[in-house]
Amino acid sequence: MENANLVVVGSVAYDSIETPTQSHPDVLGGSATYFSLAASHYARPGIVAVVGQDFRPEHTRLLQDHSVRLDGLETAPGKTFRWGGRYDKDLKERDTLFTHLNVFAEFSPRIPAAFRDTPYLFLANIDPDLQLQVLAQCTGPRWVACDTMNFWIKGKLDSLLRLLPKIDALFLNDSEAFELTGHRNLLEAARWIQARGPATAVIKKGEHGAILVSKDQVFVVPAFLLDSVADPTGAGDTFAGGMAAAIAALDDTSPEALRFAAAMGTVMASFCVEDFGPFRLARLNMDEIRDRLRRYRELIRIPDRAI
Repeated sequence: MENANLVVVGSVAYDSIETPTQSHPDVLGGSATYFSLAASHYARPGIVAVVGQDFRPEHTRLLQDHSVRLDGLETAPGKTFRWGGRYDKDLKERDTLFTHLNVFAEFSPRIPAAFRDTPYLFLANIDPDLQLQVLAQCTGPRWVACDTMNFWIKGKLDSLLRLLPKIDALFLNDSEAFELTGHRNLLEAARWIQARGPATAVIKKGEHGAILVSKDQVFVVPAFLLDSVADPTGAGDTFAGGMAAAIAALDDTSPEALRFAAAMGTVMASFCVEDFGPFRLARLNMDEIRDRLRRYRELIRIPDRAI
């Protein structure tokens, strides 16, 4: 197997998901899982994560079958991280029913030698102190992106602020952007983030898409419109995986490449929500991706007209 050109450090988990119409216990999940399966269609992803002794062999094979390198996937004594959530009738809000960290509670990322000089690195939603530890083990990646959440903003703000000057892009949702910056205006929030280090702020807005702000551009990507949504779990991680994979495949972080990558992330996220867990991503083929990307381009294209 070829060396990875994109590494994600995050979680591999089992999710129990309830929607108004269905209930699915112990579905394969975790940020690194969604990210890497989305990324596998364009990049050569590697995972750094931990699972328990109960992690099912078929799920290891699923990742391997998609050429995801598992050099950094540890198996520790105990059970795999588990999370349970219940969505409301519109699938817009969810309540966490339980969080059992299990082996993830003692996760201390160890970057294998094969991953240390990987050019593209994504630090998924974990403790910013661990994200800093990962960076200390890597040898100068060209582009580093990071995800975070309210829990770390509230509890580990000093560590997060130490991390920001060391990364190139910060991914977070609109409520997290307000929590971090104090700005409800998303453009002001993005500029606050950029002033503290990252050249790019990617603010996710769920069903309304995302806003990408960098020094030279503001780019709004609407969500791809679907007739129905089965399960929104993992859509944000899938968006990040699709975007990072496009950047790695192009080997380009120019403004034009970032715009294309954000569109690709949106397209990949639209596939993710069509099924429970990451299995729609696993079934995807390139013709499906290209067709939806073409349709998405038509959706966001504005004709050039003089009035």
